[in-house]
Amino acid sequence: MSVRLHWFLPTSGDSRSELSLGDAVSAVSGTPDGPAASGTRREPTPAYLGQIARSAEQQGFEAALTPTSSDCQDAWIATAGLAQVTERLKFLVAFRPGLIAPTLAAQMAATFQRFSGNRLLLNVVTGGEDVEQRRFGDGLTKDQRYARTGEFLHIVRRLFEGERVTYRGEHLWVEDAVLPNPTERPAFFFGGSSPAAIRVAAEHSDVYLTWGEPPAGVAEKLDRVRAAAAQHGRELQYGIRLHVIARPTAEEAWVQADRLLAGLDPGRIADAQERQRKSQSEGQQRMTALHGGDTRQLVVSPNLWAGVGLVRGGAGTALVGSYAEVADRIEEYHAIGLDHFILSGYPHLEETYYVGEGLRPELERRGLLGGPGIAADKVA
Repeated sequence: MSVRLHWFLPTSGDSRSELSLGDAVSAVSGTPDGPAASGTRREPTPAYLGQIARSAEQQGFEAALTPTSSDCQDAWIATAGLAQVTERLKFLVAFRPGLIAPTLAAQMAATFQRFSGNRLLLNVVTGGEDVEQRRFGDGLTKDQRYARTGEFLHIVRRLFEGERVTYRGEHLWVEDAVLPNPTERPAFFFGGSSPAAIRVAAEHSDVYLTWGEPPAGVAEKLDRVRAAAAQHGRELQYGIRLHVIARPTAEEAWVQADRLLAGLDPGRIADAQERQRKSQSEGQQRMTALHGGDTRQLVVSPNLWAGVGLVRGGAGTALVGSYAEVADRIEEYHAIGLDHFILSGYPHLEETYYVGEGLRPELERRGLLGGPGIAADKVA
């Protein structure tokens, strides 16, 4: 399979000069860690997010991830609006299955498919932090949340298959549920590093996602997921969530990386690292362990820079280097089985063009791009 490039929509805000919030920050921070009120912050308005979405579409990205947290705009509503100002771009909508009934979620997804021309993908986020889940009135434990996610995806999949579903599980139940005239089911993207997460991914996901660890760590994790999926007679696709700083030369890229950290208060870094070390998320713990808060140990693998994770929870690493160097790393990840690359950069509007006009042609020259997009019915 070819490399599939996806982008990111910063629905918690964006910035030119400083690392901002992202796809899982509030789960570990408790309070916003976004750009300082210095006039550099870009609010997540329909106009600005529309600029990013249209630019991503023009630069050939297949889809754009829209995150979920208590610090973000609602992903369903935001992307439904953005679908009206784009034509081909798909939207990878992150949502928490415990906060919405499965039948309603299936109805929403089917409606989105009809109104957008089958441009919906679903990023299923179980939720790794009790404090974040309680903000939404969810009091289950982490293992209970993963069990509920499995029940949720079981019901939604059957509804999209046209079944009339009656189901009673430990956490969810539906009676005589039906999805009239089902559309194409959106593919399920799912991530998580804990044993409970891998069990759910193996049985229910179409694309398993990991954060940007060094290739050896990613390969070990993918082997575990493959083995678990094989027990269910399934083969998955695999993806990775990374930031990227790609420039014509490596020197230019590293200057930009240094600029993102310039002026960060050491106290702010220490506070963020303390919160991350207490995280319940195994994936977050793996991110934090890459650097341990040491600003002298941020290059954790060739061209893999962990500076983003100093103050930002969730995906905390970036590929940094020349277009050729970043393409080398993507090719390396692709060789171990990763096909979907969900990329982002600060600020997201301008970085769309660096990736689209600089990195993408390099990947095309290597024959890594092309082919049909992900469809749920093409995955076992």
